[in-house]
Amino acid sequence: MTIETPRPWLAGYADGVPHDIEPQTDSLYDLVRGSVEAYPDSVALEFFERTTTYRELGEQIERAAEGLRLLGVQPGDPVALVLPNCPQHIVAFYAVLRLGAIVIEHNPLYTPRELRHQFEDHGAAVVIAWDKVVDTIQAFPADVAVREIISVDVTRAMPLLTRALLRMPVAKARESREALTTKVRGTTPWQKLVASAPVDSHIVAPAVGDVALIQYTSGTTGSPKGATLTHANLVSNAAQARAWVPQIERGSAVVHAVLPMFHAYGLTLCLTFAMSMGARLVLFPKFDPELVLKAVKRRPPTFLPAVPPIYDRLTKAAAEAGVSLDGIEIAISGAMPLSADVVEPWEQASGGYLVEGYGLSECSPVLMANPVAPNRRAGTVGLPLPSTEARVVDPDDPQTDVAAGAEGELIVRGPQVFSGYWQKPDETAAVFVPSDDGGADWFRTGDIVSIDEDGFVHIVDRIKELIITGGFNVAPSEVEEAVLAHPDVVEVAVVGVPDEHSGEQVVAVVVLRDGAELDEQGIRDLARDGLTAYKVPKRVVQADELPRSLIGKVIRREVRNSLLAE
Repeated sequence: MTIETPRPWLAGYADGVPHDIEPQTDSLYDLVRGSVEAYPDSVALEFFERTTTYRELGEQIERAAEGLRLLGVQPGDPVALVLPNCPQHIVAFYAVLRLGAIVIEHNPLYTPRELRHQFEDHGAAVVIAWDKVVDTIQAFPADVAVREIISVDVTRAMPLLTRALLRMPVAKARESREALTTKVRGTTPWQKLVASAPVDSHIVAPAVGDVALIQYTSGTTGSPKGATLTHANLVSNAAQARAWVPQIERGSAVVHAVLPMFHAYGLTLCLTFAMSMGARLVLFPKFDPELVLKAVKRRPPTFLPAVPPIYDRLTKAAAEAGVSLDGIEIAISGAMPLSADVVEPWEQASGGYLVEGYGLSECSPVLMANPVAPNRRAGTVGLPLPSTEARVVDPDDPQTDVAAGAEGELIVRGPQVFSGYWQKPDETAAVFVPSDDGGADWFRTGDIVSIDEDGFVHIVDRIKELIITGGFNVAPSEVEEAVLAHPDVVEVAVVGVPDEHSGEQVVAVVVLRDGAELDEQGIRDLARDGLTAYKVPKRVVQADELPRSLIGKVIRREVRNSLLAE
């Protein structure tokens, strides 16, 4: 696939990174099967130091696929996964795909209402769920279509000694065991599923154009929607990731899965990219600095995808514990801005690169990344990946490009971009701009950006989170940056709340350093030094903490809702 339109960012690509990737013809199942065949005796998965080889992984996938087939799963059927990071998650993911069925990932810590909403939307009849959430699913009303639950006890994937310690009759062991597993009834145990015979080799595997995954968006602008991603989308994104890091050899990488794999970012960089590389994937059910550093001491990751707060905590924890981060070659950060205050200590401690990237669930999700090279540019999300096109357009007229270097809405197209939302044709139509050159339509990201003369992309803000006050647009991140300059402010979220005079009022919700008292006027005066008057917060509210998603991103929607509820 060769793109002919101008792409000024290509000059910034690191050595060895191709401008384009080849059209993908393999399915995700083909990718993992290729690693099983190429590296049968290599470690595929590590979980609390218990390992699974690629040969064993392949056998478990085939057996789980047969178990699902016997339960009635057919090609095209949606199958829900509600699992933390664990070996069963990887097996379940690829077993569903082996049958040509569709994976739907869910956050196992969602509230019953949030889970029910998604199940009502996708209608999956078969669920593979962590036993800790089985009660929630069994309590769904009769109009939710679930007919079969496969329950997963994650402790069964742990080493025998660890499992024995969890059964010790002491309070700490009991507390740990209760956090990881519980007894359930009325389900099919996971171990029964993988005790099946291997699926018949004549069962047709999925085609590259088939739907592989329904990935629900975070819902920051309304109810979550399911982004429908094909095997081609996800395989292409894995190929783009491999192309971006040519220095990592297949069959030799070590990847730490500290991000949840039910999230698009963790799913692609840990679950699909790592497996396609024949990597050793070290799984953590949740981010725990102590557990991660123990794994780093045994074998540092070659590749570590995470978010800024994780890098910050690991750097500090490693220094306190005297653990070296040396050997962590490539760290990729996403989901929120990456500051030099995080990058510099990390790169000094690890001797490797920490670079920022950018993506959306609708784009499998990675669209851009900084070069893993000296020309990486702090404060940007980097360059569009191979075979990815990007334009900056007028948000009110997305057919019209803005002037070079000016701010506007980012629209993109490439093999990783989805085809639409699950059973939502109107919402799908609203996010695509028709092409006038015979190519694919352009996806509206909803992000305001600028692209500099070297092709590096600067994120300004989300369109839907812009505050409109007195007819002027205010970017929350710009105000947040100004407020963070105050020495007492540790964290801040800026939102707009209704105001009868100006439409919306700019409000800053701050977390202060220990022992500090709120100096509202001082914060506003400092912000006024760098902002025009209409951007200065009209109110500054103190909070003990800010609501975050599981990957650490501040959820402005919840901040705003809390203010409105007062």
